[in-house]
Amino acid sequence: MTESIFAGKPAIAAAALAVMWLLEGLVPMFEGRRDRIRHDAPNVLLGVANAAAAALVFAGATLVATEWARANSFGVLRWLGVEGAGAFALGFVLFDLWQYLWHRLNHSVPLLWRFHAVHHADRELSASSGLRFHTGEIVLSSCARLAVLPLLGMTVAHVLVYEAVLLPVILFHHGNVGVPARADRWLRWLIVTPWMHWVHHSDYRPETDSNFSSVFSFWDRVFGSFRLVADPRALTLGLEETERRDWATLPGMLAMPFRRRRARRRGGRGRRRADGGA
Repeated sequence: MTESIFAGKPAIAAAALAVMWLLEGLVPMFEGRRDRIRHDAPNVLLGVANAAAAALVFAGATLVATEWARANSFGVLRWLGVEGAGAFALGFVLFDLWQYLWHRLNHSVPLLWRFHAVHHADRELSASSGLRFHTGEIVLSSCARLAVLPLLGMTVAHVLVYEAVLLPVILFHHGNVGVPARADRWLRWLIVTPWMHWVHHSDYRPETDSNFSSVFSFWDRVFGSFRLVADPRALTLGLEETERRDWATLPGMLAMPFRRRRARRRGGRGRRRADGGA
């Protein structure tokens, strides 16, 4: 099972990205985007390179960590005596909670934000932006996972199932697709949607520091970080003081965390009005 899921991941990712790219051309929310290939290609190249590097460097370590937990009956799932489908379901929810907490840390710890800002600097948000993470962030998150996975008692198969669901959802909620407001409202009771995640990519800090969920949207409601705006097209996406060379080219993305003048989010004492909808 593990081998089949692992082998199918690239196909799932490619199919999801292709569908989103087609929809972005047919029904965009943010219109007027030109030269989409020039924008998307560096994001995809960075995502593919990160995936290959993570598999090469961390796949073996992940297997060792999860197998140690199994051999020693260590981890939350084993302590609770959960097995089979129940272990997959509970492990999925718990790991998604970890993703939420880790994402919040990336916004509050300066070192983590230095790398995570590369993801937020994209001013022309699209599905490809869901692949755009600095290699330094991938390394840091992968190291943290080596501790979290055995603590939860997850197996490699659990992780692969989670990732097989996570990537299409991430591509969806980053996508520049005009999802009808009613459909988005119903979907976001369960999963993160574009109307919800676009707010997270605003350059206005109270909005940037909201909507941290990855798959399940309810974590933001539980922890009080849920936020919406009445019209997403009024959002200013990206980060303040980032030049095109920083956010639109592969060399710029890789160099951005090490530039003296780092990307910033607009602060402000005023509170932008949210629509208050679910």
